[in-house]
Amino acid sequence: MPLLLSLTVRTESWPIAGAFSISRGAKTEAQVVVAELNDGRHKGRGECVPYARYDETAAGVMAAIGALGNTLAFGFDRIRLQQAMPAGAARNALDCAFWDLEAKRAGQPVHTLAHLPAPAPLATAYTISLGAPESMAEAAHAVSARTLLKIKLGAPGDSERIAAIRRAAPRSELIVDANEGWTADNLASNLAACAAAGVTLIEQPLPAGADEALSAIKRPIPICADESVHDRASLAALAGRYDAVNIKLDKTGGLTEALAMAKEAERLGFGIMVGCMVATSLAMAPAMLVAQRARMVDLDGALLLAKDRPDGLRYEGSLVYPPTAALWG
Repeated sequence: MPLLLSLTVRTESWPIAGAFSISRGAKTEAQVVVAELNDGRHKGRGECVPYARYDETAAGVMAAIGALGNTLAFGFDRIRLQQAMPAGAARNALDCAFWDLEAKRAGQPVHTLAHLPAPAPLATAYTISLGAPESMAEAAHAVSARTLLKIKLGAPGDSERIAAIRRAAPRSELIVDANEGWTADNLASNLAACAAAGVTLIEQPLPAGADEALSAIKRPIPICADESVHDRASLAALAGRYDAVNIKLDKTGGLTEALAMAKEAERLGFGIMVGCMVATSLAMAPAMLVAQRARMVDLDGALLLAKDRPDGLRYEGSLVYPPTAALWG
């Protein structure tokens, strides 16, 4: 007879080291929601980040997760979860908690249960927040020994910003994230400035509802969808507009869909990037499995915090290492 599950859900606030700024605003703390499943013998945890861009709030995510609490006594599981909740942060926390619980029950790591190779350390990007060209160049110079920097743009003066950063970090590979901050009018000039700086990938230059312009221009740099892509259902509309997709578990609704989405994206010819929100290592850990097949990895969310949770991911230079069982999976 299966063990009955109990569910607890809570919010946590984690201070950011300084501030994290993008084209839509800045924040000084990461608010996350943690779901925990307990069968009386084992516990599984999952963490998500409610994102206002997708009309999510911590209260709403907690309510959505809590509403499933009573169903857990009737054999509700990870597979049924995929149909019971839409893609998004709430499902992500529960999906990852189910994976963690399954691994602890089986005494095997998640990658074995998912029939995947053991994950290896990966080079991750390190994010430079949006700011004045001088301050961004100073921040880039301080981490210029890293192999990959992700530059937040999306405001007037982006050409000056990316040029200053290239001078400050001449050997780092640069990727740019405009967070929907460009327009059809300045797209060509910003692309040219990024090309001149040797940028190798640009995320979401235009608003998700106005990205049709991408199909009508020559793209000197591969363009990656972020806000325009969520799960497998959103992939087909990207043809001709984007060259790659950024897979984030908070968008896909968990590891289950993220793994399936990565496979489908590859089948359709898209390059893969795996990204994250600003959160603790508990949120990064499941994404490490999807990131094994990605060209670009951006799992630095925990690095941007003033302090990570216990047993967090190990970061050494540009490398991030797979989680230990004490953290997740």
